[in-house]
Amino acid sequence: MTTNKYVTGWIDEMAAMTQPDKIVWIDGSEEQAEALRAEACSTGEMIKLNQEKLPGCYLHRTAVNDVARVEGRTFICTSKKEDAGNINNWMDPKECYERLSKLFRGSMKGRTMYVIPYSMSIVGSPFAKYGIELTDSIYVVLNMLIMTRVGTSVLEALGDSPDYIKGLHSKAQLDEENRYICHFPEDNTIWSVNSGYGGNVLLGKKCFALRIASYLGRKENWMAEHMLILGIQSPDGDTKYICAAFPSACGKTNLAMLIPPEYYAKKGYKVWCVGDDISWLRVGEDGRLWAVNPENGFFGVAPGTNEKSNPNALHTCMKDTIFTNVCHNLDDNTVWWEGLDNNPPHNALNWRGEKWDYTKYDKNNKVQTAGAHPNSRFTAKAANCPCLSSEFYNPKGVPISAIVFGGRRAKTAPLVYQSTSWQNGTFVGSIMASETTAAAAGAVGVVRRDPMAMRPFVGYDMGDYWAHWLKMGTIIPHAPKIFHVNWFRTDDEGNFIWPGFGDNMRVLMWILARCEGKVDAEITPIGYVPHAEDICIEGLKGVTLDTIKELLKVDTESWLADIQNIKEFYAQVGDRVPDAMYDELAALEARLSK
Repeated sequence: MTTNKYVTGWIDEMAAMTQPDKIVWIDGSEEQAEALRAEACSTGEMIKLNQEKLPGCYLHRTAVNDVARVEGRTFICTSKKEDAGNINNWMDPKECYERLSKLFRGSMKGRTMYVIPYSMSIVGSPFAKYGIELTDSIYVVLNMLIMTRVGTSVLEALGDSPDYIKGLHSKAQLDEENRYICHFPEDNTIWSVNSGYGGNVLLGKKCFALRIASYLGRKENWMAEHMLILGIQSPDGDTKYICAAFPSACGKTNLAMLIPPEYYAKKGYKVWCVGDDISWLRVGEDGRLWAVNPENGFFGVAPGTNEKSNPNALHTCMKDTIFTNVCHNLDDNTVWWEGLDNNPPHNALNWRGEKWDYTKYDKNNKVQTAGAHPNSRFTAKAANCPCLSSEFYNPKGVPISAIVFGGRRAKTAPLVYQSTSWQNGTFVGSIMASETTAAAAGAVGVVRRDPMAMRPFVGYDMGDYWAHWLKMGTIIPHAPKIFHVNWFRTDDEGNFIWPGFGDNMRVLMWILARCEGKVDAEITPIGYVPHAEDICIEGLKGVTLDTIKELLKVDTESWLADIQNIKEFYAQVGDRVPDAMYDELAALEARLSK
């Protein structure tokens, strides 16, 4: 497939260590993919679902001890510990290579090594970065074919260059005690062993597209961010694009695939999805920040996805999709998950493959009693998304008008506010936080800081990452404006005040109006807050002007209480926190104390 000596030499070296029975190159053809699907079904690794109801869809189950990303077993391996930072787990590269080599040695005996040449972003585009993943899992191959751009065109674009990301994965023994997901940013290398779960083994995803790419972005003056990209098209046909970062459980995919409320739909507004998870951002020739989604598919959480919460995601995964750890309805050979509808199957196998009794479901013990695992997934082609933007296929990406941060706060953050500058916006991103919501996850209301929603995904020190944000602000001539939203403000009884879902568009419309200088705002200690009458509530039941005023209140006391938590978090990040962040924090405290 290639004469590139950097590729062939590395594959020979990895094959000598892992000792596969044979090596198969993945060419990206449908014929080869179909043969692999048939093989996976013949061994029981995948189950072919009802092709009339779910054409091109398959079910896969991972090992019971291997159902999610394992942050505690994820390492950044830089030659100096301080370069990985205090937030990441660090291991010395030499020690890590030695430890993992022992686990990889002979791990592919009796198995096939698949060679997957893939591109993040469109092959040949200014954003494109190439990788090769070696794996002993057909499941990984078939998922990578959906999530990335795979095939001979990647090798042609790479040519004789050594500039690619080397990814090695083996299921090995699926040994939980020896599970490692290790990144070597100085070597452009990722090693993953003893896992078969998506986030740990689809090495193009978080491993490359965020951890390694964020490191490369810092070196090369671009950004790799955990952000959705959506476009709002006005009735005159003009489309403006927004990037948004949210921690988990804050409705990121729902926002990415938002359906306009009737009030806007009737006027002719449309919302287009460019990406639901990852953005790569570069300064364009016009001085604006341009973004692409480097992925080619969606790796979404199934539970809670339904016709009401996210019809676009639901329709996307009705064909050509691999479902992982969902419930298998034996009556019609389809799938089901909690939150899909109110009709759980009576004759079904749960995510473990055991006979399932829906009457014994206990929401306080979901893992043990649910039909689908709470982190069960669908891997679906972006091309099948009903609201996919045509600009998804544009190698130049889309120009970004606004960057939006968000968190889940009961009282502290208002519905929306705007930062006063790029530096202040970087500060707003650095203090992003969500509160725990369920007693099962420990005490309710505990604040977890997740800067830019990148806490598990920055491939180097968090303080250096903020410094990179500040630097980018100096090299983007026409930088996007930065905002913060909070859909989750509650009343004294703990009920959400804002309706959320499609109505979040009303807030996005104010954001775009601010970007275009069409509306004024009130300056508060935390930044610019809307005048209540500028948030459109027409056609919105149960929400009055007074409701909006309540949602926009800046609760000085809770902000001052939050300051102490921010100081503790900055201390945890360590001595590389830029002085500008401390300046912003001190200025915020002073304004709140007046």
